[in-house]
Amino acid sequence: MRKCSNGMEHDGEAAEISREEVARIAHLARLRLADDEVAEMGSTLSRILRYMKRLGELPTDGVEPTAHAVPLVNVYREDRPQPSLNLEAVAGNAPHWGDGFFEVPKVLGDDGA
Repeated sequence: MRKCSNGMEHDGEAAEISREEVARIAHLARLRLADDEVAEMGSTLSRILRYMKRLGELPTDGVEPTAHAVPLVNVYREDRPQPSLNLEAVAGNAPHWGDGFFEVPKVLGDDGA
């Protein structure tokens, strides 16, 4: 038996997750779950852990670690000047427009906070 970081012991097998564990995980994630959601999440998390255990059993000798399944290449277009949108086109997309500016609700108080 090994002790997990949450203080619970396990034998390395992907066991069913208890209601208490689901409630603890939900609390840490700041989620409020109804009783039926706790049962559903326990089942879902248990299935995920069983699948992860199966993945851990796959032979990976000789497989290079990767961060992405396919090679990534940055594709940039040539940066060249072009005409911008005219003010009428921009203002047509704005919910509120005034004096050549977007008008938005005030987000900071008068004291800067």
